[in-house]
Amino acid sequence: MTHDEPPASAPARDDEVDLLVIGSGTGMAAALAAHEKGLRVLIVEKTGYVGGSTARSGGAFWIPASPVLRDCGSADTAEAARAYLDSVVCDSSPEPRRRAFLHSGPKTVEMLRRTTPMRFFWAEGYSDYHPESPGGSAIGRTCECRPFDASVLGGERARLRPGVMESPVPMPVTGADYKWMNLLARLPGRALPRVLKRAAQGIGGLALGREYLAGGQALAAGLYAGVLAAGIPVWTRTSLQRLVLDGDRVGGAVLEQGGCEVTVTARRGVLLATGGFDHDIATRRRHQLTALEPGWSLGSEGNTGDGIRAGREVGADTALLDQAWWFPEVAPFGGNPPQVLLAERSLPGSFMVDSTGRRFVNEATDYMSFGQRVQERERRGDPVGTTWLIFDQRYRNSYVFAGSLYPRMPLPQSWFDGGIAHRAHSPVGLALAAGLPKEAFAAQFARFNELASGGVDHDHGRGQSAYDRYYGDPTIAPNPNLRPLSGPLHAVRVVLGDLGTCGGLRADDRARVLRVDDSPVEGLYAIGNTAANTFGKTYPGAGATIGQGLVYGFIAARHAASADQALA
Repeated sequence: MTHDEPPASAPARDDEVDLLVIGSGTGMAAALAAHEKGLRVLIVEKTGYVGGSTARSGGAFWIPASPVLRDCGSADTAEAARAYLDSVVCDSSPEPRRRAFLHSGPKTVEMLRRTTPMRFFWAEGYSDYHPESPGGSAIGRTCECRPFDASVLGGERARLRPGVMESPVPMPVTGADYKWMNLLARLPGRALPRVLKRAAQGIGGLALGREYLAGGQALAAGLYAGVLAAGIPVWTRTSLQRLVLDGDRVGGAVLEQGGCEVTVTARRGVLLATGGFDHDIATRRRHQLTALEPGWSLGSEGNTGDGIRAGREVGADTALLDQAWWFPEVAPFGGNPPQVLLAERSLPGSFMVDSTGRRFVNEATDYMSFGQRVQERERRGDPVGTTWLIFDQRYRNSYVFAGSLYPRMPLPQSWFDGGIAHRAHSPVGLALAAGLPKEAFAAQFARFNELASGGVDHDHGRGQSAYDRYYGDPTIAPNPNLRPLSGPLHAVRVVLGDLGTCGGLRADDRARVLRVDDSPVEGLYAIGNTAANTFGKTYPGAGATIGQGLVYGFIAARHAASADQALA
């Protein structure tokens, strides 16, 4: 649909509430949990849209042993999830943080079922990102919101933040659908029924006055529907200026809307859900990668680190500022936004090279690990430089590319004109076109084809993990991630984008913000990407970023609502 300018906000004014929630992504879950406990809540949002980066995401959530998993037949247990997190997170994040996450995860999902019209399902088969680790699951713990009718938002529909990718046909494509729709040309028997079902739901819904959304759009719309039904006010275009101290306790915040400042007093505390510092490029280059450029992050444009800065001004400590939810993308150019690459890196008939013309990573690994590999190279003085995804015409004929190009569709001519795509009939010709060392690239091409012919990637292990294979092509044997390349060849430039940063204010197992000496800044909570990642330097499974935001929003709200400020 066409996205018009969102409507004007309710006017900001001096006010007094129980809990002030700053940020309207997973912060909405915190507001719902607080409202359910009888607190008077106000949500403020810096931009004109509600939904934050959640609305721009895939919308999945990773919450182990949840009632959704149980109802769908999963045998997952908190004990198995605990073993898994202990093995993959190790000491990169405090152990009590993940214990509290596991304890309150199922309660959070139950709360969302009570307070919103959303219905959820298990994305069975969507493997954990490190399933071979103790406690890991190859069938996964990821859940999603079923396609959601956004027409229930009424006049507030225009305030919902638009998504990153939209189908040219109105059809609500879940993450679980995407896996098979990507294989439409290869497995029409499995994929076509899903395509027809979603097309019928989308087009038929419009005929009935319904607008079905999926992914992050569905989750954000469902949360917003709950917020509206609860009568929780939301002020948009309202930014955080500074926190207000009452002695050593945070007692509210000064906000700005339309050039005017107001003060909101918060009796039970302020909850920061402002996202990370995705678009503060100077800070990101200082802590993360010098090669980062403006416009590469997929996070909401309002995520410039406001909450993190405000927390530090009142004495808060930070952690994991070098970390992000990295995500490889087709390089943006000429004002065009980046386009995500998810399944594309795993599919057979493709591989990736750095500026030396050589492979440097298991292309099918999870996107955070991919980015960390790029970081490691830069930190040891051996940056990857310009990166290219190499594939042949059979690959282009078989799979969806960048979420928008269907099988057999040619790459846009603008990509070639902009220098982010090249084509040739030989490895040497492709190397010359892309500016790669021809001898090194030709040798790598031959090496990859040799490995792919045998079905085992001895160099980088592609296809060994159940996660790798999830986005592979099951019609290719013996390894669904490997096939030799032949015929006309293509190269598309790839940059390291992200779904947002995931280092920020250090918080405890009650979501309370901590000082350097580990004492809490009373009255101040941080969740989502405003807080340092619950999972440290690890992405345990699809939807872990949203999962921790939802759960810690619930934890913070329950703590703020408890009379003695103990964990409820």
